[in-house]
Amino acid sequence: MAIPRRRNQHHSRARRFIIPIIYAASTFLLVIFLFILILAPSPNDDNHLRRSRRHDDLSLGSKGSGNEIGVSPFRVEISGGVNNRDLWSSRNSKFFYGCSNASSKFAKAQAITRPNRFLLIVTSGGLNQQRTGITDAVVAARILNATLVVPKLDKTSFWKDSSDFSDIFDVDRFIKHLTTDVSILKDLPLRRGQIWTPYRMRVPRKCNERCYINRVLPVLMKKHAVQISKFDYRLANKLDTDLQKLRCRVNYHALKFSDPILEMGEKLIQRMRRSSKHYIALHLRFEPDMLAFSGCYYGGGDKERTELGKIRRRWKTLHNSNPDRARRQGRCPLTPEEVGLMLRALGYGKDVHIYVASGEVYGGEETLAPLKALFPNFYSKDTIASKEELEPFSAFSSRMAALDFIVCDESDVFVTNNNGNMAKILAGRRRYFGHKPTIRPNAKKLYRVFLNKNNMTWEEFAAKVHTFQRGFLGEPKEVRPGRGEFHENPSACICEDSEAESKMDWGRKKIGKGNLAKKKDSDDAKKDVEAVHDENIDYEPEMSDPEDEDDVDSPPGEVSLSRSQVEALSNETSTDYDPFTSEETELDELLSD
Repeated sequence: MAIPRRRNQHHSRARRFIIPIIYAASTFLLVIFLFILILAPSPNDDNHLRRSRRHDDLSLGSKGSGNEIGVSPFRVEISGGVNNRDLWSSRNSKFFYGCSNASSKFAKAQAITRPNRFLLIVTSGGLNQQRTGITDAVVAARILNATLVVPKLDKTSFWKDSSDFSDIFDVDRFIKHLTTDVSILKDLPLRRGQIWTPYRMRVPRKCNERCYINRVLPVLMKKHAVQISKFDYRLANKLDTDLQKLRCRVNYHALKFSDPILEMGEKLIQRMRRSSKHYIALHLRFEPDMLAFSGCYYGGGDKERTELGKIRRRWKTLHNSNPDRARRQGRCPLTPEEVGLMLRALGYGKDVHIYVASGEVYGGEETLAPLKALFPNFYSKDTIASKEELEPFSAFSSRMAALDFIVCDESDVFVTNNNGNMAKILAGRRRYFGHKPTIRPNAKKLYRVFLNKNNMTWEEFAAKVHTFQRGFLGEPKEVRPGRGEFHENPSACICEDSEAESKMDWGRKKIGKGNLAKKKDSDDAKKDVEAVHDENIDYEPEMSDPEDEDDVDSPPGEVSLSRSQVEALSNETSTDYDPFTSEETELDELLSD
């Protein structure tokens, strides 16, 4: 009996020790499991892990590689690789120059302006959309032989900027510089000693000369003062050459920013120049509203779909988005990482200094991290100017946008991830003033390259980017005359050296034995320089009205008022008149710049 008793005592003691140990171990494992659940990212936010891994690859992947930064499975060169072109200038720019002087047939304003005809316009959207409206308003006044009253700026749209014309532009220069072209007054003169209300109306988009004469002139002759509201893209793309040159005189010479904006802008430029001989300026549109409107998807899982979908529902006229189709059609803004990879493939190394003009970036610093890893010399107006210096401008979106405009305009290379108004206006301006390099992504073609980049070597990736960006680098004759918006491609205002064709370098080499194939390739490149750009000409990730689809020769421009309609106008008591019934939305106000 002694032996069984001892065994029972032994088992009893063992149970006393084992049970607490098992309990403690279970509790410890449970605590660790709960801790992991708390710290782990949401399964819906799958893009978080992908971005983190990309950032780690970009910043740490150079270990052991010496000359490369690792982006698995292909490796990104720090130097940008060997390049067969000048990264900081356009090859044939010296043979082209801006020319906007009026011809001898263009009558002086004093000879054609009729008394008691006053045109007032109210612009729409942000700074650059308003700039196009101001430019076109001058030409519209010229068509109508009317005196233009200094345009009113939009203060009610998404931007909610209370600035007046004189806060942003030099109003005296604007009036004086255009004296011989159009009569311009700061205010509508009194009528019989009293303030009077102009007749309000609207015109279709892309309204041509005949459209203004048929729709607006009869009203103007009866009412003497007409105010056209929501004046953005209300003038046809194709006009008589002298009117196109007037557009250029307004946009490139008469419209100068006010002194405070110019002075601050010059300080920003000087600070960029002090840090480096050359710099790139990137206009980065990656705000939540921009992405929501585009209907594109960037891999952020349910979190992204919910957040951007909620914003997208603000515009009731938008159809359900098809992200894959939008991407294939080149209608999705490039991500900051994609912009960085494109620039590196084009030959811009890690030591290049980059100025970024952007609003709120969706995803914040996490989204910007891959771009900053590729280009650590990363600046913005907020990093090179003090809060006190920016204070006079910071409460006004258009004035802040003007500062970015100045720095981007003066950059050695201008890059954009989108095809918005600022991108278009600066592309046209840089063509006019010497074809300074302007890189705009061929989004249709690059889509596939970015999608499949992990299945190719860096050399293959860079070669494809080079090929697809031909015709998108700001070189002369990239875009056929008349293609695209005039503000983007002011071909009527760009003249060519009479001997340019024989002098220009299209990449030809002296023909000799074995060089015939190379000559053929270079000649093909010369032809492609115009054709390639056309593939992407309709890429417009911004909001557009239904009327936007047709250009100047559409039926609305041909409709005239009947005699009975004109007579009826003079008997109306209302001060509002809308001569057409198509409904306009306000979709383009939010993402105008």
